[in-house]
Amino acid sequence: MGLRLSGALLLAGLALAGCDGKGGGSGAIADDESLTDCAIGKGDWSRACGVEREGDMLTLRHPDGGFRRLRIVQDGRGLVSADGAEEAKLTIIDKGLVEVTIGADRYRLPATVAAKPN
Repeated sequence: MGLRLSGALLLAGLALAGCDGKGGGSGAIADDESLTDCAIGKGDWSRACGVEREGDMLTLRHPDGGFRRLRIVQDGRGLVSADGAEEAKLTIIDKGLVEVTIGADRYRLPATVAAKPN
């Protein structure tokens, strides 16, 4: 029995900007609740990247103004790169936690992991 990311890919625990009334769709990081752990380039891990969700689009914002855009998909992969040439790679690192790697950038996101059907 293998594991796959649930098509629902729950990002519970993150108060996503734009969903809490503070983001207003402007891309602003509302507060610490909308931040996730990230390591940008060769940098160390810190709780510094903003997270925004609109429909099936997820935007991860870097402290320096850069960002990565991902699409939530229903085919068992969970997330895929929505733009750019670099592929998003997901690794389950703990129950309810995945690490997303795009190029040299890494992000840790809460997610629901479901058992792969036989």
